[in-house]
Amino acid sequence: MNKIFKSALLLMAGVLMFTSCSDDRDSNPVLQQPESFVLNTPAYAGQAIDLANSNTVNLTWSQPDYGGFPVAVEYTVEVSPTNEWTTSYAQEAADDTGVTQCDYYAFENVFSTCNAEISASELAKALVVICNYADESEIPAEQEVYARVKANTPGATEVTSNVVKILVKPYYIELKPADPVLWYMVGNCIGSNDWDNGSGSVGTGLVPLLPMPDADVDANGNTVLVYAGFFPAGGQFKFVRDPGSWDTQMNYTNLEGDSPVTDEDGDNHNIGVPEDGFYQIEMNTVTQKFTMVKLDNIYNEYATITMPGEYNGWDGVAGNPMTAMGKRDNTQTHDWYADLTLDSDTPIKFNNGTSDWSMNWGGTAFPLGYGTNGGPNIPAKAGVYRVYFNDCLGLYYFMTTE
Repeated sequence: MNKIFKSALLLMAGVLMFTSCSDDRDSNPVLQQPESFVLNTPAYAGQAIDLANSNTVNLTWSQPDYGGFPVAVEYTVEVSPTNEWTTSYAQEAADDTGVTQCDYYAFENVFSTCNAEISASELAKALVVICNYADESEIPAEQEVYARVKANTPGATEVTSNVVKILVKPYYIELKPADPVLWYMVGNCIGSNDWDNGSGSVGTGLVPLLPMPDADVDANGNTVLVYAGFFPAGGQFKFVRDPGSWDTQMNYTNLEGDSPVTDEDGDNHNIGVPEDGFYQIEMNTVTQKFTMVKLDNIYNEYATITMPGEYNGWDGVAGNPMTAMGKRDNTQTHDWYADLTLDSDTPIKFNNGTSDWSMNWGGTAFPLGYGTNGGPNIPAKAGVYRVYFNDCLGLYYFMTTE
């Protein structure tokens, strides 16, 4: 009798286990691929928004249906005066021939919620870019603008919303080359603090890539950035644009061409370094693609970098020493920065902190250039700067801060 009772209990347990597993499988959510999602028509759509006297243009939408459950989604907003959507401004900017003409503009901001506040001035600039308005006389009194939103989430392809039409009163913005927008490396082999993406962490957790001399800079500050330095085996890192924010970043998925680096951490796609060595990175911030190659070069590591010049009596030893970007035991220091105020124009150079000037960097370009050993004095201009220097490349950048 006991054997029968025990057998019955085992049978019941097996049935319950099977039922539980079956229910578990049935309740597990499966990510689905939506075809579109709804961008809401704004209540103001029938009224002309005066962009010159407005701060933002607001849009809202519904999350795409990825299977009836919430997922983390990144959204970007695009606008067009033609509703054709064939060529983006990024594609036009990447064409050195000047033949390509865009018909829509993608804002750089990435949104994590189902609403966006688009800067009115940025929208006005986008219309000047797309329509090629030469001056104020060409600006229409009112202009129709079409907007759409794109959604991205891991495991699904990009989804585009419906298009809504709004009416605006545009104004003219003179397009001038913007200052280059820097991007920063962050990771467990960058600076002295692991993955420290704080707003004030440049030099400790964030190390910048610097603009490549002679590279074009578009109206949004996009250009080609470059970096060279030592990376340890086992290091992992990625790129962020805005210190203190993870909203706009690049990782292994933005890599272009052959490279010895690896894709680490499948969710975050950190860039992994397989072996010690010096590497060079070139990043195109228009296309948001980068290359990373291992170098044969071995660069000296310096204890001090100074900025001697006429303004401080050409003191190569103590003449305005720069601050070394942080490092750890398995890395090296090749990146330096200093805040500098020049009351008047002055020649200046970079020195390795010795009185014999055995290693010094100079160049003819300002505020950005490649310095070479024993090169000419840099013709620095009066101003307030954050100065960056990479001693592997001899690359310097006097970034205006006022």
